[in-house]
Amino acid sequence: MSIPNIAARIGCAGSCWIALLAWPASSLHAQRAPIEARHGLVTSASALASYAGVEVLRRGGNAVDAAVATAFALAVTYPRAGNLGGGGFAVLRLSDGRTTTIDFRETAPSAATRDLFLDARGDVIPGKSITGYAASGVPGTVAGLALAEEKYGSGRLAWADLIEPAHRLAAAGFAVTPALARDLHASAELLGKFPDSRRIYLRDGQFYAAGDRMVLPELAATLRRLQQHGPREFYTGTTARLIADDMAAHGGLITAADLARYHAVERAPLHGSYRGYEIVTMPPPSSGGIALLQMLGMLEPHDVAALGLNSAAKIHLFAEVMRRAFQDRAQFLGDPDFVKVPVSGLLDEHYLQQRMADFDPAHATPNASLAVGNPAATRQSVRSAADPAVAHESTDTTQLSTIDAAGNAVSITYTLNGLWGSGVTVPKAGVLLNNEMDDFAAKVGVPNGYGLVQGEANAIAPGKRPLSSMTPTIVLKDGKPFLVTGSPGGPTIINTVLLVITNIIDHRLSVTQAVDAPRFHHQWLPDAITHEPFFTSPDSVALLEGEGYTVSVRTLYPNAPEASAFTWGDAETILIDPRTGLRLGANDWRSPDSAAVGW
Repeated sequence: MSIPNIAARIGCAGSCWIALLAWPASSLHAQRAPIEARHGLVTSASALASYAGVEVLRRGGNAVDAAVATAFALAVTYPRAGNLGGGGFAVLRLSDGRTTTIDFRETAPSAATRDLFLDARGDVIPGKSITGYAASGVPGTVAGLALAEEKYGSGRLAWADLIEPAHRLAAAGFAVTPALARDLHASAELLGKFPDSRRIYLRDGQFYAAGDRMVLPELAATLRRLQQHGPREFYTGTTARLIADDMAAHGGLITAADLARYHAVERAPLHGSYRGYEIVTMPPPSSGGIALLQMLGMLEPHDVAALGLNSAAKIHLFAEVMRRAFQDRAQFLGDPDFVKVPVSGLLDEHYLQQRMADFDPAHATPNASLAVGNPAATRQSVRSAADPAVAHESTDTTQLSTIDAAGNAVSITYTLNGLWGSGVTVPKAGVLLNNEMDDFAAKVGVPNGYGLVQGEANAIAPGKRPLSSMTPTIVLKDGKPFLVTGSPGGPTIINTVLLVITNIIDHRLSVTQAVDAPRFHHQWLPDAITHEPFFTSPDSVALLEGEGYTVSVRTLYPNAPEASAFTWGDAETILIDPRTGLRLGANDWRSPDSAAVGW
């Protein structure tokens, strides 16, 4: 075929399943059509997981049921980020018009202390918050999926039915994709440090190749226990005992009591508006929702469409609103159960106008002049940006989006934090554990590995949930679902979601064009615009540099020989055409195994 857009129709029996596989980077210049579906649609980072979700829709389940099935399947087929041993956030819009969110972010174990990752001199211990048993927070994924299903599932399918596709994949095995084989090779050093990870995922040095079958019997057994005994089995049953015993044997912090105590939290979503569209997004402890609404509020007085897609003027404006939102993130945001987050103040229209009062269309704003709250503290934060990095908010997360025929819609972003989390696989359970403790401020006021300054509000405390950038979001038009989106990418998550939304609303791009368009990013500190290749012309880059910006391609994986070395995000997105009601799915070409599947 001359155009590398391969649509596969699978299982045609009355209605057909339709899948759009990942779009090669070399074809970014081409126009690709979204997947069209009339009844329901799922898009995720794994084709097999998306099929699992659509299987549930075809059996009469709703979008919540489909999201739960997809998330469990991702724990099998996308183990670098899909998980049982991690956590995340879900935004739900129900067919009766209600909206809600589920917070299943990990929590710090009861033995965690503020200075957990500091040595006797008060310096950060390299690697302790990233690798191994001390790096793990109490997992929330199973509890979060269970809460969503219990309260908002269709009731047509049992809990065990939703787990069955994942169980089947783990027990019978699945074909290793080229991308999964590359991930395993790239993470051999980390996984090789822990016996069960080395045995299961590296085959003790006999690396998986594309096309090999991966069978995960220990994980299949855990999934079977969850089917037979319900979700609390993970927190009080055999699986909990296996986790707690492994922690105790290796100096980890999570205890049986921590697991039994864990609960997911339903929170009221944040609501905002942008040019007649309603934005429904995640509240704290996600920083993403507040920052997204702040940036949209700062942009609304400006004619973004007239500036043109990725012109120098548009990039300058967006960099300035990004800069200001990320400064507020550093100073004010944390777990609302532990610190007071001034949500209404940060989203106040007059406050946002004030934030942009010093915006100069011809010059970059010096960071030191953006003092908010305590000017001296802000200046100190600017100076500290050159200090050694102490932690990082990982880019290795994953997004799934679902919608059904009735108009129920779900956006879930969840994670192990780092690629393969802490590297630990729990013996006899097959569960990879997160390294989410790294998202706390290991040392208050010192920038992390992405240059994000971590404030007092995000200091470590027992039972606390670390601040996150995850930004699952649903956009409504005239009260009906219009867009379901989100992304992985560490701090770039927030700006990826911003760009997808404004690409569609302001620039009138199709959903695939909006997802495919090159991305750029500013996060206050470090003071730079980073971007994917070909995001604008060399002339525009020269104009931006003349205005005082540092502009550079951001290389996340410097040793990778492919386009993924320079890209970030995986904005698995669904748009609902207001005219036809068609569900239009756009998987993200940046994720090689991703697929939009509908029927």
